[in-house]
Amino acid sequence: MSTEATTATAEKHIWELLDEVMDPEIPNVSLVELGVIDSVAISDGRVGIGMIPTFSGCPALDVMKSDIREKLTEAGYEAKVTVLRKPWSTDRMADSAREKMKTIGLAPPAKHGGNVEWEMFTKIPCPWCESMDTEITSPFGPTLCRAIYYCNSCQQPFERFKQL
Repeated sequence: MSTEATTATAEKHIWELLDEVMDPEIPNVSLVELGVIDSVAISDGRVGIGMIPTFSGCPALDVMKSDIREKLTEAGYEAKVTVLRKPWSTDRMADSAREKMKTIGLAPPAKHGGNVEWEMFTKIPCPWCESMDTEITSPFGPTLCRAIYYCNSCQQPFERFKQL
């Protein structure tokens, strides 16, 4: 097997391992599905992971970096996680992440293709009952990336992951 093939196999394995590292704030969505893992590079037997935080100053950043290193170390890889200085967008999220968010009552952001709309007055579907009879109760949720909504149909409060 060539070195190039071996590297490609190892890189594929690393992406599979990273897909098992869950986001600390959305525990049923992996960092890969969330789109925060930007790159994997192997050089001289070391693994470099490029990561884009969802928000500058994300409080879960150190936990994510530690979880990534731990997962790769358990599999026998020496890894360095580098936080990249490029903007993350909710468009990076996999469709599977959006569906998984709904299962825990977290309304996912719509894909926007770079045209982010102010959501304060936008009706969004309730993750519990799909009703559009919803309203924002607070633009500030438990984390910077969330807002609080209320569904008038099923009378459930829920969080919305903000569009970025």
